[in-house]
Amino acid sequence: MFVRQMNYLVALAREKHFGRAAAACHVSQPTLSAGIRKLEEELGLPIVVRGHRFLGFTAEGERVLAWARQIAADYASLRQERADPSGRLSGTLRVGAIPAATAAAPALLAPFRDRHPEVTVQMLTLNSAAIQRGLDELDLDAGITYLDNEPLNRVRRVPLYTERYVFVTRAGDPLARRRTLRWAEAAAQPLCLLTPDMQNRRIIDQVMAEAGLASQPAIETNSFMGVWSFVRRGPWTSIVPEASFKGLGNASDLIAIELVEPVRTQPIGLVLSERDPLSPVAGALLKLVRAMTREARDEARDGSGSIENIF
Repeated sequence: MFVRQMNYLVALAREKHFGRAAAACHVSQPTLSAGIRKLEEELGLPIVVRGHRFLGFTAEGERVLAWARQIAADYASLRQERADPSGRLSGTLRVGAIPAATAAAPALLAPFRDRHPEVTVQMLTLNSAAIQRGLDELDLDAGITYLDNEPLNRVRRVPLYTERYVFVTRAGDPLARRRTLRWAEAAAQPLCLLTPDMQNRRIIDQVMAEAGLASQPAIETNSFMGVWSFVRRGPWTSIVPEASFKGLGNASDLIAIELVEPVRTQPIGLVLSERDPLSPVAGALLKLVRAMTREARDEARDGSGSIENIF
């Protein structure tokens, strides 16, 4: 019963609704409510703010919720680890990826799925703050995000690749004949950029500010799909990570031009909770990415490849 009560609290925090939380736990709403009340009696403190609907947790309840997340996650990991004596993994790997990394993420997640065919892989497109929150609250097993532009707390880090920036315009634009473009020239164009809540946009703003330029996009969107749509429609252009542009595949109607003066790069990496032990699926992902980067470094050392080539 105790573990079920922990799961009730975690579900309630996630769903913020008694009925939906009960459905997620496959119990009736009265059963979920009774379980939480029983836990309050056992601990001798109020956990949930009472009302006709869910209003949040008390201060004491927030502390209990933090323990509930750990207990529920550890119990799920224990069951996952013991589910198959042969060591085959099952369950779900939940990975948050910043929009700029979604095109590169399959280079890691597809080999993971090949090695562990009984694991369901969920990749969620999230901003960097949401990835940090998901790791803190144990809603995510891992994240793919920027490593050093803004603080990351309580995480293990494994570098994956280096993000570079390009200017994107239509194939018929006079600028499409250029091989390089200065940031000052790009800033003067009618730009469509990601919204300011995205770290990629904050990096672009920072580069421009350091160069004494103003970041004044004509259009803002919170997805690269929106960026491509506006650039294709014209007259708008954009500044995007090179990996995102390459992820478009066959995009003969668009041209990517290297941005210089300055040349800005940003490390992208895998982040996982620093808690020990990791969940079995998170541990398996960490083992895989370390093996892939080690193999890529060996190939780069003997001249047959580059670590960048795997992403």
